[in-house]
Formats: sequence, structure tokens, C-alpha cells
Amino acid sequence: MELGMIGLGRMGGNMAQRLVLGGHRVVGHARNPETLREIEKKGIVPATTPEALVNELKSPRTIWLMVPAGAPVDETITALWPLLIPGDIVIEGGNSNYKDTQRRAQMLATSKIHLVDAGTSGGIWGLQNGYSIMLGGDEQVIEGLRPIFETLAPAPDKGWGRVGPSGAGHFTKMIHNGIEYGMMQAYGEGFAILRHKQEFDLDLHQIAEIWRDGSVVQSWLLDLTAAALAENPGLEGIAPYVADSGEGRWTVAEAIDLDVAAPVITLALLQRLQSRDADSFSNKLLSALRNQFGGHAMKKE
Repeated sequence: MELGMIGLGRMGGNMAQRLVLGGHRVVGHARNPETLREIEKKGIVPATTPEALVNELKSPRTIWLMVPAGAPVDETITALWPLLIPGDIVIEGGNSNYKDTQRRAQMLATSKIHLVDAGTSGGIWGLQNGYSIMLGGDEQVIEGLRPIFETLAPAPDKGWGRVGPSGAGHFTKMIHNGIEYGMMQAYGEGFAILRHKQEFDLDLHQIAEIWRDGSVVQSWLLDLTAAALAENPGLEGIAPYVADSGEGRWTVAEAIDLDVAAPVITLALLQRLQSRDADSFSNKLLSALRNQFGGHAMKKE
């Protein structure tokens, strides 16, 4: 098959390359001229503008967007919309809020253009190992795109599938990332306890390697933990600051809306927020209150 790819960063670029290696024709657009020169070396047809990309594709066209969630997606769709015709397909592979996806699908449907939301997981390892893809949209449209998803997935019959109508793919990816928050937090806390047990002088990398095989806590995240500890056993030079890209917040908000208890994911999110407060007023106040009611000593800065 052939398709266009807009957004050729770490994920989009690797996905485009995996598709080319799988025998598909890929036309890629990025704003950076250097990126276009690099992708051409990997067999991807460069397009300097969205118009050039659309003109390089035969109808019905399939265009995959891998741009940051929010306004960049709307801006890209707005630029593409006048260039597309009925029957064309837009696949949105970023971490968009599913409600935005539903809105965009309804909007494009007025021009008989299909939107498929593709919640995509795999990170920088996807080129080698394949991607997990959670799809939302029209069943027949997705079936027609099967060769693309079979190539991107770890295996043709594994790691991908249609999970529901428009928005369902991004909703599922949102929950996936919420679960990821909880798992990462648990690994972080567990290894922190191991590190603080100085009596045993534990080798954290060795323990991670032991757990990778046969343990009930083995996972790809544990594999990555082992790799990180092999490179930097004490994690020197890394600030204890953890960012979030939105999906954890949306997951917690959805849990509240649905009256579903999600304490682990919620606390994992709150821990990330706390990590960014280098001058925590709340903790200062806690110390001051202990001094006020009990005369407890306060540690000075």
C-alpha cells in the first residue's frame, strides 16, 4: 500500500521506516528540511508541504498524522481538509483526547472523509519490535488498511486491532498510559526501598536482571529498568522531576466521571506533580504546623 506520514519525529520517523521495510510506499512531510533529507536516505519520499504530500498519493489517499496532541492536530487537519476528497482517510496516531477525536471525526465526516484514531505504543523500540496499535473508527475502513497495521505490529496477528467506533482507540490508549503510570511508580518505589537498605549493599541492576526471568513482575518496563540501571547504577545526573503528557490526568478525570475507584493511577499522577515542586510550600507548612502544635524542630534551608 501507499500512505503519507505527517510528523517524522522519533515515533513517526521510525514508523515510516518500518512501513518502507515492509514494502509500502511512504511519502513523508516534516517542517525541518534536514529531516526530509534524512528520510529520503531511508526510502521515504520527501514532501516539502502538505500539498506536495497529497499530490504524491493516489486516491483514495491515506494520511497518517504523528504530531503532538491538541492544537497541532487541529492545525494539520485544517490544512489538509481542502486538499482531500470523499473517501480519503486520515489516521490520527498521536495521544489525543478521545473527545477531540470524536469531534474531528464528525467534522471530517461532513466531507465524507474518514478519520481513524490509532492509539500507538512502542516508543523508540517500535522500529525493531513493532507497535501496539489500538484502533477506533469504521470497521470496513480499518479492514481496508489491514496491511499497514500488520506491518507496524509486532506480528500480523498480534498487537493490533479495532477496539470500537471513533474515539475508542484513543480512549483505550489513554487508559493504557494510565496503567503505565501506576506500573512505573511501583517499580520506582520498590527499587528506592532496595537502595535505602544499605545494610545489604544491594546491586539494583543485578536484582532487575534476576526479576526479568521467571518473576511475576517481569515486563518490558522491567527490561528498561534493568537497561537504565546498567547504564547508570546510581542514576547520577538525573533530576527527580517527572513530566506527564496528559493521558494520566485524563484517565483520572474519566475514572471520577464514571465513579470508578483508581487510587493507584491517581496517586502515581500526584507523585509526578509533586516531583516538580522543588520549593514545596505544602511541605513547609506541614513542618511549621508540627512545630506549632508539638514544638517539633524544623529543618532550616
